[in-house]
Amino acid sequence: MTTPQIAWHGGVRVVTDESGPAVTVRSARDIAADGDRHMAARLQTGGEVSLLQDGRSVRVPAGSLVLYDTGRPFKIVMPERQRAHILAVPRALLRQEESVLRSITPMVIAPETADDGEGTTAGLTALATAMLEELIVAEPPVREHLARAVADVVGSLVAEHVGSRRRAAEPRELLWRRVTGFVEQNLGDPELSPQRIADRHHISVRYLQVLFQQQGTTVNGWVRERRLEAASRDLVRSGAHRRSVAAIAARWGFTNPSHFSRAFREAFGASPMQWRDGAHSRARIGDSQCGEGKVGPTAAA
Repeated sequence: MTTPQIAWHGGVRVVTDESGPAVTVRSARDIAADGDRHMAARLQTGGEVSLLQDGRSVRVPAGSLVLYDTGRPFKIVMPERQRAHILAVPRALLRQEESVLRSITPMVIAPETADDGEGTTAGLTALATAMLEELIVAEPPVREHLARAVADVVGSLVAEHVGSRRRAAEPRELLWRRVTGFVEQNLGDPELSPQRIADRHHISVRYLQVLFQQQGTTVNGWVRERRLEAASRDLVRSGAHRRSVAAIAARWGFTNPSHFSRAFREAFGASPMQWRDGAHSRARIGDSQCGEGKVGPTAAA
């Protein structure tokens, strides 16, 4: 095993690691002892390793660049002889929130596969790779400037990756609006189900469930809430006393009046009839008070 060569250049640490087969483990005790909390960019120039952090495992073949956090425990498994250049970058140079850095590490980028639709990620990865290789052989006066330049490129890679993730999430937001709009328009259909909603939008039921879970709810729960809200508004509209509670329930997709009454009471703390009668009673009292001059601008006049 070759001892890694370590050098500091303008706050950026550069390591060339030639070793293996071996397993490198950085524990919470190690982190507490040395206080090293850099972000590491590892350029795998030979052999292949696996890196595990935060319960996520990534394969890092030769030619790939992997980003990980030295401030959190990790393990690198080297099943064969391997070689890598490692750039340890101060976290501030990446200009990202801690929650973002935690969510994207470990992150692997391979020049031949990286693609964000415009080639930006692939281009930045190739640039970082070339600059890291140059940094290893550069003359000492140049290394400090080159190290900071590589750190800036790695920071740009992280920013581009974060931006790609956000762009990828935008269609999900549009899908959410389409799905919920469809549900709102079909609340009265008793056959409205997760399967029908998923089929209508050409997605799996599992993906539909995940979509709603990300909003802190479930498909059936969200549909039931919208139906109950619509029914509650119908119950207090003018003339609602001329329609039965069962008819209003059926209008909003509830085929079982008993089930509707139980769900309504759980949601609003009153039965549908109490909700309706209470609203009309309050309306009659308000009208009476206005007529007696007790409230309202007319009385004041």
